Amino acid sequence: MTIAASDVDLPLLRELALLLRDTQLGELEIARADCRLRLARQPASSAPSSSSLPAAIATPAGPVADTPPAASPSLPAPAKTCQVTAPLVGVAYLAPAPGEGPFVKVGDTVKEGQTLLVVEAMKTLNHITAPQDGRVAEVLVADGQGVEFDQPLVVLD
Repeated sequence: MTIAASDVDLPLLRELALLLRDTQLGELEIARADCRLRLARQPASSAPSSSSLPAAIATPAGPVADTPPAASPSLPAPAKTCQVTAPLVGVAYLAPAPGEGPFVKVGDTVKEGQTLLVVEAMKTLNHITAPQDGRVAEVLVADGQGVEFDQPLVVLD
């Protein structure tokens, strides 16, 4: 589907691009009626100048699954915290099986090597483990949410 320039809500696009930049998210996607808008940033090594906006791709929306909203974007974590990021693209699962309790919850103390969540990619479950001992300060993804490479998943402090 081709979208005419007159159909684009430029103030909304600018606001979303600024949100993407200010929260240091890698990607943002919204769906409205028959349109889906995806904004993605380029990696820092090849990032455009700060005055340019991220690329936007609009595509027709298919049925949108009724999933809970992702956690609110947070400010960058202080230096003493550790962000655990996705090592691959896939679907994040916070519990070992449907209906079971999560691997970890906010406030839990974890040991290095303990499973925090799993990311399914190509029907393979990849355990994402704690790189160090700490306390779960934030879980940044929802159960069943698609994740991108290097996307922050959990914050430990």
